[in-house]
Amino acid sequence: MAVFLTGISCIKEEPLNAECDILGVTLSDDALNRAPIINNDKVILYVRNNVSTEALSPEFELTPGATISPESGTTRSFSIPQTYTVTSEDGKWHKSYIVEVRRNSSVNLNYDFENVRQMSALGGTCQYDEFFEVDADGKERWAWASANAAFALTLQASSPNTFPTYQGEDGVTGKCAVLVTRSTGDFGKRVGKPLAAGNLFMGKFDMTNAIKYPLLATNFGTPFSRVPVTFSGYYKYMPGETYCEANEKGDLVPVPGKTDMFNLYAVMFESMDGRDFLNGENVLAPDNEQIILTAEIEDRHASSEWVEFTIPFVARPGKSIDPEKLQAGRYSIAVVMSSSQEGDYFNGAVGSTLMVDELEIVCQ
Repeated sequence: MAVFLTGISCIKEEPLNAECDILGVTLSDDALNRAPIINNDKVILYVRNNVSTEALSPEFELTPGATISPESGTTRSFSIPQTYTVTSEDGKWHKSYIVEVRRNSSVNLNYDFENVRQMSALGGTCQYDEFFEVDADGKERWAWASANAAFALTLQASSPNTFPTYQGEDGVTGKCAVLVTRSTGDFGKRVGKPLAAGNLFMGKFDMTNAIKYPLLATNFGTPFSRVPVTFSGYYKYMPGETYCEANEKGDLVPVPGKTDMFNLYAVMFESMDGRDFLNGENVLAPDNEQIILTAEIEDRHASSEWVEFTIPFVARPGKSIDPEKLQAGRYSIAVVMSSSQEGDYFNGAVGSTLMVDELEIVCQ
């Protein structure tokens, strides 16, 4: 008996899980048009255009042992965003998620950069701007993505205007978006990424790839059910003083005679084989079969005054919009901007500044 009791006393219970995350979401009857977008505290579900949002019953995949309230499978009206609370297995932690349902046609066509919210990073020690768009009733429709959250890891920023992407005061009308190429300091040098270009784009930023596979961290695109004709807006651009390229040691090496340049373009593409986004590797690749239309500024030049542009969407050779695929929600659009066009390869000039305002996509 003594030996038996000794054996029992050596058995240790596994600690309960302290994580409380939503990992996946499904809807019945093939209602989802594409994979959900799951961020730190928000979930976006894109449904087919003929799906009613008045009575949906999402099923949630959670971290092991976690629970959700209301329960998974509860029927709710998603005519407005709904809140869910996930509690960890050990009961000590919880997280609130806003779950929003959108249709393909929910993307605005005018972008004025008047609306931002403060996002916290590193335990609240720094805050950065997240841009979002509203509809005619003032309700939020969707948010722009940027790499600000990754820049927080460099410990080079504290307030919004010290991040690569923030809201500026001197827009064409009201506020504007400001994108600045910044040094990433000692942290960036150690990981071989010595600068960070300001960027802003339709889609989502994947923090899990931010350090190891940065070109895959930028997921470009959001569902779109119109046929775009032109892309227009205003920009200002001043390149930084010294253009540099990153070497293997993480140093910035000056390139004599080279001047930095910005990126600002729009792409319409088709979802294929579960590929709902483009990324830094293929967003403008000439051999990317997903791309249908592009709108790129041919005359990009530096200017301290606002430059107005209007450019057409041009079809790739042999490509056109298929009306049936358009109706079925197979297409997406992405607007992408960066203060250094080679910033995704960590090349550019620290201090390069792009200001953008009053963008518009005109459709048929």
